[in-house]
Amino acid sequence: MRVTVTVDRRREIADPEGEVVKRALADLGHSGVADVRMDRVIHMEVDGDDPEAVRSEVEEMCRKLLANPVLEDFKVEIGE
Repeated sequence: MRVTVTVDRRREIADPEGEVVKRALADLGHSGVADVRMDRVIHMEVDGDDPEAVRSEVEEMCRKLLANPVLEDFKVEIGE
């Protein structure tokens, strides 16, 4: 089953990588960029026929490894 996990840094947490990209864009003449957040998207193929069981397993993966629960939130999308 195709799974997409989006891991976002919480808004109240600074995003130094996003700030570097924002400054670099301004240096390249793109001064209209007000904010940049560098989040992650993870694509996986996971064995299983039950979407809810796969979702539960992937959410466990996120809590244990893929996302930092102190700094980040995650969203799991099950594809076809």
